[in-house]
Amino acid sequence: MKCPYYKKITISSRIILLYFFGVCSFVNSQTFTSSNLPIVVITTDIDPNTNKNRDIVDEYRVYANMKIIKRPDVSINYLSDRNNSQYLNYDGKIDIEIRGSSSQVLEKKPYGFSTLLEDNTNNNVSLLDMPKENDWILNSLAFDPSLIRDYLSYNLSRQMGNYATRTAYCEVIINNKYQGLYLLQEKIKADSNRVNILKITTSDNVFPNISGGYITKADKTTSGDPVAWSMSSYAGSCDYIHHFPKPEEITANQNDFIKTQFSNLSSTSRSNNISLNSGFPSVIDIPSFIDFMISNELASNADGYQFSTFFHKDRNGKLRAGPIWDFNLTYGNDLFEWGYDRSKTDLWQFSNGDNEGSKFWTDLFNNPTYKCYLSKRWNELSRTGQPMNYTTLDEFINKTINQIKDAIVRENQKWGNIPNHSLEIANLKSFLFKRISWMTSSLGSFSSCNTLSIPKLVINKINYHPLESNNFPESNDIEFIEIVNTGTTSVNLTGYYFKELGLTYIFPSNSTIPANKSIYLASNSTVFKAKYGITAFGQFTRNLSNSSQKLVLVDGFGNVIDSVEYFDKSPWPDADGNGNYLQLINTTLDNSLSSSWVAANNETLLNTSFIDNEDVSIYPNPTSHVVTIQSKYQISKINVFDVLGTLILSANSNSNSFSIDFSSYSKGIYFVTILDEFGLRTKKIVKQ
Repeated sequence: MKCPYYKKITISSRIILLYFFGVCSFVNSQTFTSSNLPIVVITTDIDPNTNKNRDIVDEYRVYANMKIIKRPDVSINYLSDRNNSQYLNYDGKIDIEIRGSSSQVLEKKPYGFSTLLEDNTNNNVSLLDMPKENDWILNSLAFDPSLIRDYLSYNLSRQMGNYATRTAYCEVIINNKYQGLYLLQEKIKADSNRVNILKITTSDNVFPNISGGYITKADKTTSGDPVAWSMSSYAGSCDYIHHFPKPEEITANQNDFIKTQFSNLSSTSRSNNISLNSGFPSVIDIPSFIDFMISNELASNADGYQFSTFFHKDRNGKLRAGPIWDFNLTYGNDLFEWGYDRSKTDLWQFSNGDNEGSKFWTDLFNNPTYKCYLSKRWNELSRTGQPMNYTTLDEFINKTINQIKDAIVRENQKWGNIPNHSLEIANLKSFLFKRISWMTSSLGSFSSCNTLSIPKLVINKINYHPLESNNFPESNDIEFIEIVNTGTTSVNLTGYYFKELGLTYIFPSNSTIPANKSIYLASNSTVFKAKYGITAFGQFTRNLSNSSQKLVLVDGFGNVIDSVEYFDKSPWPDADGNGNYLQLINTTLDNSLSSSWVAANNETLLNTSFIDNEDVSIYPNPTSHVVTIQSKYQISKINVFDVLGTLILSANSNSNSFSIDFSSYSKGIYFVTILDEFGLRTKKIVKQ
């Protein structure tokens, strides 16, 4: 038995009278005792006027207790364990409200909540293995009868290497009433584990501090936030809203600065200006814009570009697109009951005559260079084994459905919102198959940007957690990165930058690294000069992580020059706050492998040539037995590594000469690192 009800809402400036079918209250009493998914139990505070639990509303937040039942061994979770502390992932205070825009008209509500301490201050906690924070969302999966569109999209974005809100399926009980299947997920925030940008304050009104960080969105104003500015669209106009800082906290100077970034993007993309100095490559992080378009276009997101479209910019960095958000009207799904049918397999959402967003999306696409890189990236992502390959998508969807299949039955019993789930999934898969084929055909060739000559620049040293000392009490100030040009020609660094958030550096126009030379980038150029006696090439913004960080050096169009992701745990060498730094054994080795690095602690850094010099000689080389290493300086330590970077010999010395017996070693190439007064040098030895 179902109960009809009427709602009147506003969507995209259209007033529509709707007839919905709600579910009668007797369904709320359905029996729910266990789930293979985490169970979220929310109990709001008692209203003293009614002596009943307070209703959760949109106008303000109410206090509540929340428990998350999740057995550590990933076995079945039981509602009866709500008071069993060993099975509670969270048990504490929250404040909670109804959130969302059009989704609020449905009987099944979406919620936003914050985890709190008993004194009502924010409590940063980890929920369901997500990084610690205090702002969270219970996504009601509104308007999506497949129940997987958001989950699929966010996971795809992360598989592409981008940040997207982390998600976990769960089943929810509120005030002893079963509410169905939800996604517990992160809210978009400026946070080192979410959108990793610096938090700008009201006092940051002069360059460089005014340059970031910001999170801005193109969106509706239904939440009450004012429009910061509007930009023209080929299908109308597009409104922009400050997400961070909040509209009431951003200063006039900051508003003008971030607005100028969008204006620069608009003018340079419109004029097809691809200059690394003054064109759109100097304004935006092209890879993030390309990935954002690919995510929205694969999904054929009916709201894409116009609504829930986020951008972010870190201090001294480029404007970036993302994270993606709100992907329920995608993969062929739309608000059909309201007369909409816009998610198609054979059109571009940035130029479909509706919800196109700002003009720069179409202008970028129409630029031949940008489109070439877009096509190249798409073809990479849709290859066999990659995230957007149909077979990979099919397997991921099947795995997801298997995870939530039991909850789907209960969801439909509760809300009656899934007429035929198997058919929904079949239609979604069919949509993906057709969409992938159409996009591949429509994007065309990428040959003109596929045969680039990548310069031989190598990240060779990383001092990510220096040792504090009396002379240098702030360890962050003595961080550094060394980059080596192992090629035979000078490299012009115009447009080069570090792509990953967390460390920001854009190389000055027309700066160079000579052949066979190295440069240092420092966290504090003044302190670096005081400690090491040499001048740093440049100073980066922010600091290297003491645990793990990905350093990706790219050119102005996002082509990767070199990439290293280090860790402070084994098997990486120990350079974590003990006076050591990471040193590449040899620049010919793969520096993405931990085995290619050693922990060095030489206090003398030099802008040295990487051409072999006469200071160290090795003979005979090649060898079949004993080799002798002779140095102009006294040798203090010798390490021998095989071609895979495995340490096979380590010995101390106090002489200018050292002999090694290679007779028991297999034939092949070996590397010897020699530490003497000159520093750490690496030589190659061939065993015959």
